[in-house]
Amino acid sequence: MTDFNELMRQAKQVKDKMEQAKQELAATVVVGQSGAGAVKVRMNGSFDAIGVEIDEALQNEDKEILEDLVCAAINDAVRKIEQESRQAMRGMAGFAGLPEGFKFPF
Repeated sequence: MTDFNELMRQAKQVKDKMEQAKQELAATVVVGQSGAGAVKVRMNGSFDAIGVEIDEALQNEDKEILEDLVCAAINDAVRKIEQESRQAMRGMAGFAGLPEGFKFPF
């Protein structure tokens, strides 16, 4: 039978590791791109857009085209952060001794 105190110690370790991974993810910055790099959006791991770069060649483009390119760059950045998050959670599952593919409830 497993010692209850040992289980609690392991649970605290997992919680601490998850908090650390969450902080590291929040500090991560990704760059989403569209239009072959003509539009770039920098986003942190908390899904806050922190910068936008638009190539000068697009300054005279149609408003709708520019809006679509910005949206596509934002979506690209979101997908990259989600991928970073999945990788961090995969590492957490291994640390906690959980099976490959275990999905955390959050």
